[in-house]
Amino acid sequence: MQTLDVYKKEEGKIWQRKPSPSPEEGLIVCVSHSTSSAFSLQGRNIRFLRTAFNTTGEAFAAGDHQGNIFVFDLAKNRFSLIHKTGTPCTAISFCLRRKNEVLVALADNSLRCYDTESHELVSWMRGNDSSIHSISVHASGRYALTSSNSVAQLWDLDTFSRKRTLNGAQTVGIQQVLYLPLSNTIVTCFKDDSLFVWDSETLKCKFQLPVPPEEAKQSHYRALATPRDGRLLVAGGRSRFLHVWSLENKRLLHVIQLPARVRLVRQLDFISNSFDGGTSQTLAVLSQDGILRFIDIHACKQLFEIGGADEMINNFSISSNGRYVAAVMDNGNINVYSVPALSQHFTKPPPPLVKTVWEERPLSRQGGKSGQSLASAMTKVGGTPKRNKTKSPARSRQNADVSASWTSPDSGLESELPEGLNQARLKSILQGYGEYPAKYRMFIWRSLLKLPENHAAYSSLVDKGTHNAFARLHEEYPIKSRKLLRVLQRSLSALAHWSAIFGEVDYLALLSFPFVKLFQNNQLICFEMIATILINWCQHWFEFFPNPPVNILGMVENVLVHHDKRLMQHFVSCNVTSQMYAWPLIQTLLSEVLTKDEWLRAWDNIFSNHPSFLLFVVVAYVIVSRKVLLQCTRKEDFEYFFHNRNAVEVGTVIREAYRLQDSTPAEVNPKRMLEPFIPLTRGQYPIFNKYPKFIVDYQVQERERIRQDEVEYLRQRQLAQEMKEVASQRQQEEEAFYRQQELMVDAENQRRRMIGQEEQKLGDQRSRLQAMKREIHLRELQLLDAVRRRFMHHQQTLKETELQRLDDEIERKALLREQETRHAIEDAEIKGLELQAQKEMLQQDLIRDDLQGSFKQRAEQTIQRKQQELEGQLFRRTMDAVQEVDIDSQRISQEELAKAQQQHACVSMEGEVELRSRMDDLHRELNDVKVAQHVLENKERETEIQSLVHELRNKENDEVAKKESELRQQKALAAEEERRRMNLLNALSRDHTTTDDSESFSRLRDIRQVPDEPRRPLSAIQPSNTESSSITTDSSGTPITSHEPSLERQRGTFEKRELELMAEVRDLRKRLALRRQQRPPDYMGNTQQ
Repeated sequence: MQTLDVYKKEEGKIWQRKPSPSPEEGLIVCVSHSTSSAFSLQGRNIRFLRTAFNTTGEAFAAGDHQGNIFVFDLAKNRFSLIHKTGTPCTAISFCLRRKNEVLVALADNSLRCYDTESHELVSWMRGNDSSIHSISVHASGRYALTSSNSVAQLWDLDTFSRKRTLNGAQTVGIQQVLYLPLSNTIVTCFKDDSLFVWDSETLKCKFQLPVPPEEAKQSHYRALATPRDGRLLVAGGRSRFLHVWSLENKRLLHVIQLPARVRLVRQLDFISNSFDGGTSQTLAVLSQDGILRFIDIHACKQLFEIGGADEMINNFSISSNGRYVAAVMDNGNINVYSVPALSQHFTKPPPPLVKTVWEERPLSRQGGKSGQSLASAMTKVGGTPKRNKTKSPARSRQNADVSASWTSPDSGLESELPEGLNQARLKSILQGYGEYPAKYRMFIWRSLLKLPENHAAYSSLVDKGTHNAFARLHEEYPIKSRKLLRVLQRSLSALAHWSAIFGEVDYLALLSFPFVKLFQNNQLICFEMIATILINWCQHWFEFFPNPPVNILGMVENVLVHHDKRLMQHFVSCNVTSQMYAWPLIQTLLSEVLTKDEWLRAWDNIFSNHPSFLLFVVVAYVIVSRKVLLQCTRKEDFEYFFHNRNAVEVGTVIREAYRLQDSTPAEVNPKRMLEPFIPLTRGQYPIFNKYPKFIVDYQVQERERIRQDEVEYLRQRQLAQEMKEVASQRQQEEEAFYRQQELMVDAENQRRRMIGQEEQKLGDQRSRLQAMKREIHLRELQLLDAVRRRFMHHQQTLKETELQRLDDEIERKALLREQETRHAIEDAEIKGLELQAQKEMLQQDLIRDDLQGSFKQRAEQTIQRKQQELEGQLFRRTMDAVQEVDIDSQRISQEELAKAQQQHACVSMEGEVELRSRMDDLHRELNDVKVAQHVLENKERETEIQSLVHELRNKENDEVAKKESELRQQKALAAEEERRRMNLLNALSRDHTTTDDSESFSRLRDIRQVPDEPRRPLSAIQPSNTESSSITTDSSGTPITSHEPSLERQRGTFEKRELELMAEVRDLRKRLALRRQQRPPDYMGNTQQ
């Protein structure tokens, strides 16, 4: 463990060398902030209050009681001081979007955001009525939830503004508010144990988790936790029960009962793993006893724990990758733990046990691993290793003996083990490698011993407390690690409560300590491991209690005599008994003479064989060391040898043990005297009463009597001490009373002398005081006169100032009045100019209307004249067509008629274009007038404008009436002219009865039926004739008329065509008249409206 003190440091390294956390404690570094003091040697420790890891899980921020914010980067081995706020920190959290920003809640009810790189304040958010105790950030990093005792608020981290406040929480009270990971869901827990789930986008309640019934052991919730996938919710509070909810099914899954020592759950959090897909099952639970327990919520099993009575934890935070735990301790320090180091003994099922044997791997002395035996083991699991062809006959024979010993059926262990393991395969691995894989050793041991894991039975033993026999274990075994000592004391007490004999065995701590050190993070496995060893490998140990097991030592002595008589004779000659060379090895289970790796390797073989194999290992250890032992002659040398580590290779000892086991005859073989392996029963532990009960009971009674005598002696000694203290106190009080009386007499005399002196001084002071009063009275009068004069002067100054202010006000108002008058005159002149301009514009509009009216009259006259000319041309063409018969004159007439029609079409088009341009001008003028309408603000010229408008309207009405009368007259004249022309044409049609007439009419019809000439609107005057008569010509060019149509029919056709032509002309005139009448509305009329 390494320590770091950040006092007067703004940055630096966290550790000087790379830490290697031990599996017992898992502690990486301890961070403190201590200050030196001039009055004490130890100084004062500034307590850290809160911690929080960033998104990568490699750095965490911490805030202390003085408002110092630090960031510790474990990956870069650097720390830095971010800011000194001067206010204690109440909550801290990193932003998820901007990795370099951290949110800090302070005791002044404010929420601040700091940049960890630039060490600057990013934002200061206020608005809380009480201090914030938790911060939860949305997965997107855009929003953050803060909760206090009475209010929960939603903050926008893009604008650092408050977005929403949870209403109604002030009356009930809030326990915790948090975002579910990777979702838009908010979970709120109130003080009435109500759990609500909200949608973070709409902020509407999705559902409420029902309050658990009475049989579910309802608790007052104080802490919530959810795994990364957000499917579960774990709630805990003021009881030792944890409620596990399913947020998908909205129901309570099950209730987890914590140990009886837990009365209150302070904090909950899940350990994330990169390979679990968010379905974390390991829950960290911090209770009121300051112990952080890690529990499997599915198996309801405690994995390991940190903290304790001496190192209580106040709060903690776990990194997102599940590698570190930053715990704020009760003394104000921060302990950073390594989760992989703590959980390395929590074994898992192993992968396939096949391993490849490299050909170039060197052969070691310890590996009596023969090529033949290893090949047989690999053949069982499907492998085919290469064999070493050059072997000595002795080694081949030795390997054959070892292989035969492995296949013996009476080893006391079944071939099939729990957890899917196979005894034969495990033996093949042990035979080939000499030991089990270190990664899976604990799991293999648990499987070989078939530990039942009786949680309830073990809890009942632990709940009985510390046994009296081990209450002072720390005095006898001063272990440096408090946690290890506590686990050892708890395991020994549980064994003593299980069977009374274990409370009297003085070497039980030596026997149990190696297993306690291995399984200190899983105390249940540790207890059951020791109990299994006591039942199987410690058979007949306690039959001669309190003496050593003479029967077991006799077995060891018989085996030694059979295999090495010379060494046994040497022991006898040196007066060395089995209690000196065998019992020290047996009672410590070889832990004193072997290193950790050697001891683990030896017990791999012991657990895999019959319980008698332990005795063969002891004898083998003695035989292997025979050369050294034969040279020893003093008992002190023998004692030192069997109580200390020696240069003995454990592989040789194990091979010798197998040789002894195979070569020992049945009459001296310990296997005949010892029972085979019997695992612990499930549910309850078996009864252990194989010991002289009367001796144990007598020792218990004697120990109880001695304890009672000690208690009585201590009580008597305490009573005597109290009486002695009372007597000495009474004597001291009497002496103090007499000294006080003497002091009081002396003080009385002193006070009398002082009173006389004071009376004399009082007379002198009275005389001086009288003179002083007179002087003060005179000074008071002077001061009153000075104050009166100063007050009068001040009044005069105030009046002068007031007069000056009034003069300035009058001058300012006069200037303001002049400015307003000047501005009013300027506005009146501007308005007059505007009205004059409007008047001129209206006059120009009237003149423009007059000009447009005269222009329209001229245009109408021009159109009428052109129409008359066209009609005259039409009439002349008709007369020419009647009179002229030859083809040349007819062609000329046709060409002239086409030209006239084209000319008429051009004139009509120009008239339409002119009308459209006039309409556009009128619209534009109308828009201009509408714009000018909003500028008319002078009310004085309104009557004049209205009179002009009335005059213009009357004039327009008169012109309209005049034009309508003229139009009626023109229509009457046109009708009269039409009747006259019709009479004339009828007279002409009656005079022509010859064939030439039909030819002329046919030619005229052909002229009118030209389709390619675009003559509009006069093209409509000439409709197509579908019933024309055919004209043929002979070879000489003389026209030949058909005899089918008659003359009367041709005359009727001509009259019909002439009537259609006159109807079209009248329609054209009507349309022109309507166009002239459809003038735009009067803009002055709109102005009035």
